Amino acid sequence: MKSKVCSFLLLCTALIFTNCNQGESYVDVRGIDYAGAQSCIQCHKTISDSHFQSSHFGATALATNKSVLGDFSEDNHVFYYDDSTKVVMEKRRDKFYQVLYKNNAEIKAYPMSIVFGKTNAQTSVFWHNNNTYELPISYYAAIKKWGTSPGFPYDKPYFDRKVIKDCFACHSSNASSRMLNINSDDKNFMSMDVEDIINPKTIVFGVDCERCHGPAQMHVEYQKNNPHIKTAKFIPSFKNMSRQQRLDACALCHSGNKGMKVKSRFDYKPGEPLTDYFRSSFAIHDTLNIDVHGNQFQLLSQSKCFINSETMDCMSCHNPHNQNKKSLDSYSVDCMNCHRNVQHATSELNSLSKNMIESNCIDCHMPKKASNAIRFNLSLDSLYSNYTLRTHRIGIYNKEEKE
Repeated sequence: MKSKVCSFLLLCTALIFTNCNQGESYVDVRGIDYAGAQSCIQCHKTISDSHFQSSHFGATALATNKSVLGDFSEDNHVFYYDDSTKVVMEKRRDKFYQVLYKNNAEIKAYPMSIVFGKTNAQTSVFWHNNNTYELPISYYAAIKKWGTSPGFPYDKPYFDRKVIKDCFACHSSNASSRMLNINSDDKNFMSMDVEDIINPKTIVFGVDCERCHGPAQMHVEYQKNNPHIKTAKFIPSFKNMSRQQRLDACALCHSGNKGMKVKSRFDYKPGEPLTDYFRSSFAIHDTLNIDVHGNQFQLLSQSKCFINSETMDCMSCHNPHNQNKKSLDSYSVDCMNCHRNVQHATSELNSLSKNMIESNCIDCHMPKKASNAIRFNLSLDSLYSNYTLRTHRIGIYNKEEKE
């Protein structure tokens, strides 16, 4: 009798795991229209494998030994604000903290609960009163140093910037919120009667397949039941979209926050006009006041290359599924596809190396520019410096503009 019961239980367990592997028991927190990123693997394994390692897919994650990028060594884990104030990045057992010190006395340790960013830079947030707050120091992998989080002051610590739902809308695939009456007794946080809180159980970390391609449940079911049909059904195809539709899909999150939001970014579906979601245009013409951090589309839209082209979009140079960045030489090949017979001025020919002219268009025509949103320092005695990022405004720059 016991052996029959055991056999029955093993059979039930096998069936459960089989159903899980097939995705039949999966329920997405976004609703029944969504199939989940794992459902894409069967038909799109190569792209899925690449995307699961990409910066997009790792745009948010729980803070763990695997996901946290920062250097916590003793010679590179302190940010000084003044002679008496510093924030120290510390690892305590299996958790990570940013610890505020005054005159070398610990004031408070703030846990890194969720990290934003995977490759070039990483910001972290902590939970308080059912919501998340951004920590003041971020890690910049390109220079392997800690610096101020974008927009944070470099002369005093600041721990009460709330990370609202709309922040998750560019760094995750879902985060639902609800209204809650609260009264904070923590003096570090502004007391309020009503707060829009985030439900952690509804967060879908990272930018998954359906975040860019739209709900896929009908598509998955149809293609699974009709494997002989190779044309994608019930899902938008970027190949069939207009240039503006492709640009809008990227500009949704790569245009900063200048536009007045009408609807949540989470509601956006590929192919919809971005003007339905923001009242003001993203094509801002005052490039002098556009920071290089997070405003790629505005800068690109001011480039003559872009203005004079009928086909150029973000994917002309970038593969959103790929983790690995192309080399400057590879990007330059993209430039040469349209600029084969460029004639440089004699002064440029005399001042630049042959290799630079032939294989590195980027450093001259898309130079790195200082971001006013990010500062870092090396020690208490060092000067605060700006972090530099590659501008997406393609143009002809003089020597001073490139420095």
